[in-house]
Amino acid sequence: MLPDLSPRDSRRATVALWVGTAAAYADMYLTQPILPLLSKEFGIGPARAGLSVSAVVLSIALASGLHGPLSDVLGRRRVMAGPLALLALPTLGCGLAPTFPALLALRAAQGLLVPGMTAVAVAYAGDLFPARRIPAAVGGIIAASVAGGLGGRLASGLVASAFGWRAACFVAAGWTLLAAAAVAAAPRSPAPERAESAESFLAGFVASWRGMLGHLAEPRLLGTFLVGLALFLGWIAIFTYLPYHLDAAPYRLSTAGVSWVYAVYLAGVVVSPLAGRMAGSVPPRRVIGFGLALAAIASLATLATPLWAVVAALVLFTLGMFTAQAVAPGYVNASARTAKGGASALYLTFYYVGGALGSWLPGLAFARWEWRGVVGCSVASLALAMIANATLCGAPLRASPPGRAVAPTPGPR
Repeated sequence: MLPDLSPRDSRRATVALWVGTAAAYADMYLTQPILPLLSKEFGIGPARAGLSVSAVVLSIALASGLHGPLSDVLGRRRVMAGPLALLALPTLGCGLAPTFPALLALRAAQGLLVPGMTAVAVAYAGDLFPARRIPAAVGGIIAASVAGGLGGRLASGLVASAFGWRAACFVAAGWTLLAAAAVAAAPRSPAPERAESAESFLAGFVASWRGMLGHLAEPRLLGTFLVGLALFLGWIAIFTYLPYHLDAAPYRLSTAGVSWVYAVYLAGVVVSPLAGRMAGSVPPRRVIGFGLALAAIASLATLATPLWAVVAALVLFTLGMFTAQAVAPGYVNASARTAKGGASALYLTFYYVGGALGSWLPGLAFARWEWRGVVGCSVASLALAMIANATLCGAPLRASPPGRAVAPTPGPR
């Protein structure tokens, strides 16, 4: 049963979701615009420097399956606020890392904590807001992730240009602590805030874990998980290796210049809430398919030589990607009959596995074919997402488990 939120509590919950999500995504992409600086300082190539993105993304993929079920047992707010506060520690440590392996270890530690926010935010919104508000709420969360990704990249690049890349990590640790305080002050969801005993906690966690894994047998959910994997692979391929592309001839952009190019993310801030609202009246799979197709075409357009054409293509690429991503998590939430926290976590696990692959494999392609190789990886991945959306995502839902009542959910189309 949904809580009867006052307007003030509704605003507090919305602000907490936005601020917490933005901080988590800002920390996630902290090293992306400064990869050439890491290459120079540690004497490593692009593919190895890209591991500083892969390390955090792969850890997120591994940990997302833990935080979702935990939130089903301990409560959403606790699982969001605690790890977000702890996230400030390895973020601070990144600025003190003496070697590249040490930096990778700290980035991996960040990834273990980020899903406390990212894997639970949609389920928290689903607990608090009525069904008619869920698409808009999810769109707002995605918009916050875009703003965080942009803010993290832009702030990291600008601070690094002025004070060095280590200073960017110190600034990030500060904004993470402020965000954790905002989440801790948010209203709690109807999920329990504590287990009555160690035995009840363990039993609840095991039940939630089983419920999460059971979603893999649902073709519609499995298809949406695959969409998330392929979508993020295509996305992170472009933006991880973009600094190397723009650092080379004929562009020769500085670190600050590359960071400003990431301002194309503003297109995602605009389109995400619009796409979320659109999914309330247009079948979600159509919105997802349109976004994926636009992103694939725009990815090919980045092969153009003029800088203005590359930037324009990146704007369209961002519009397409966040049109699809603003709808897919809500489609998962609506399709999952039980263990919704686990369903959201499993989507993010697939999503970030795609991100880990996308921040590594295209680096190998870049070493051999330069930017064309990166674009080829992105387009192939988006094609896979379109196939999954056209086939598996349209499968009918299975009957509910015997003896288990299912709360009505907005019917995805």
